[in-house]
Amino acid sequence: MTELLTPLRRRPVQRRSAERVERMLDACAQILDEEGYDALTTTRIARRADVAIGSLYQFFPGKRAIAQALALRNLELFGERVARRLAAGGFADWTDTVGTIIEIYVDMHRSVPGFRELRFGDIADVHLLDSALENKSVVAERLRALLVETFAVGDTAELARVLTIAVEAGDAVLKLAFRRDPRGDPEIVAEAKLLVHSYLSQYLART
Repeated sequence: MTELLTPLRRRPVQRRSAERVERMLDACAQILDEEGYDALTTTRIARRADVAIGSLYQFFPGKRAIAQALALRNLELFGERVARRLAAGGFADWTDTVGTIIEIYVDMHRSVPGFRELRFGDIADVHLLDSALENKSVVAERLRALLVETFAVGDTAELARVLTIAVEAGDAVLKLAFRRDPRGDPEIVAEAKLLVHSYLSQYLART
């Protein structure tokens, strides 16, 4: 996996500075939920976060960098939730994690501020998370690492390709689910689970 991009001009050292950066990200998420990416500006973020615009520019060069930091925070939260659920066990094999992983994604879409609009960053830039990989490929790489670690799956180039296709396909169907229903049409979410699980089961059968 290539290096994730670093949106911060400088990392906050003091707790107070770190809290200020988190307030900026929270403000970014709120504006995204309310009005979308086009309405996002550094001035509005600073005002909503109750920080001086100069303080914002100490850490971020512009709105894209703030969106990038928020997308990275989303990715970390997603990875942490998936890792905790995988560690809890109860899966016959690694392909049976599909439903759980999709449910985590759907729950974040419903409940995490800013996730509905930004998700993992495609609305801003398909390379927002990584300069070499597209955003959904970064997500696939994170899932691959978790599955390999948890289930001792053979870490092959074919597995990487299959998971990238699964993430792309699942994301497309889930987008349809949320276009049909702001909470995610449950029938289409169920179809997304079936589609991805069936595809991955075929891969497992031939390995």
